Amino acid sequence: MATVQKSIAIRGAGVVGLWQALLLARSGNAVTIYERAAEPFSEACSLHAGAMLAPRCEEESAEAVIRELGMRGIALWREIYPGTIANGSLVVTQSRDRVLLDRFARMTSGYQQLDGAALAAIEPDLAKRVSGALYYPDEAHVAPEPALRFLLDEALAAGATLRLGAADTPQGADIVVDCRGLAAQDVLPSLRGVRGERIVIRSKEVGISRPVRLLHPRFPLYVVPWGDGLYMIGATVIESQETGPISLRSALELLTAAYALDPAFGEAEILMSGAGARPAFPDNRPRIINANGYIYVNGLYRHGFLLAPVLAELVARFIDTGEQNAEVFGADQGQW
Repeated sequence: MATVQKSIAIRGAGVVGLWQALLLARSGNAVTIYERAAEPFSEACSLHAGAMLAPRCEEESAEAVIRELGMRGIALWREIYPGTIANGSLVVTQSRDRVLLDRFARMTSGYQQLDGAALAAIEPDLAKRVSGALYYPDEAHVAPEPALRFLLDEALAAGATLRLGAADTPQGADIVVDCRGLAAQDVLPSLRGVRGERIVIRSKEVGISRPVRLLHPRFPLYVVPWGDGLYMIGATVIESQETGPISLRSALELLTAAYALDPAFGEAEILMSGAGARPAFPDNRPRIINANGYIYVNGLYRHGFLLAPVLAELVARFIDTGEQNAEVFGADQGQW
């Protein structure tokens, strides 16, 4: 990696900025993280993420580059974060919607088709409600807040410095890596917000052990187990950068679909709900943009946790050797 120590400022302490800080600090650079919030993660959309590391499932709607980068992203999570749960993921549907599962299978790869008996062997509660499933054994997931805290602690242990309440442009650094998400619209005007809503519940009755996507013509959703009886229920992809409380419609749709997946959700406690706005470029592809004396890392869309590690690796390689991955490096403003 880096052979000459550089002074590097990281703007933003969400999952993207923290991965940048960790890898660059471990490479021997003098890293300072500048976060506008007064408390870590309090303004980060990363806390609202499902944190599914699911590049195979994303093939259904994303370009091949997401799968290619995402597989490396999973490897980095597993290598560095001991809390990574590499349990695979499931895509299921109810019997009347079987055509949706068949379509999902045609659009993706790396899965095993499970009949009722095979599904019952790994997720017995689900087998009572669905007729079959697609199992993606290479996929993984993390719980967002513990993962973010781990990354911050490890970056600090590697020598990075954290400055909270720091909204101003860093001065005096050799390199500035801008990972501010939608806050970077002042310099990346083609960024747009994609609102994602989620509900976190606790249940002693639900026994799901891996992320599950329920395909439904009106109310698709995913359920992600966070351990200790906690589950995140989410699904919405709304073209809006409004954050704040979840809408009543989305809450009804998510909870109704969760109940259809497993009626035991009906007795769960609702612990929290909310929405975050994820940054995306018009083509929903991530970008690393070297311009104006900055390195901008942005536009991760729904793939923040999946792609943050590998984009940090690519930035570290660029700083060290000048190598640019043609799939993600934006050459000029017209590509932003």
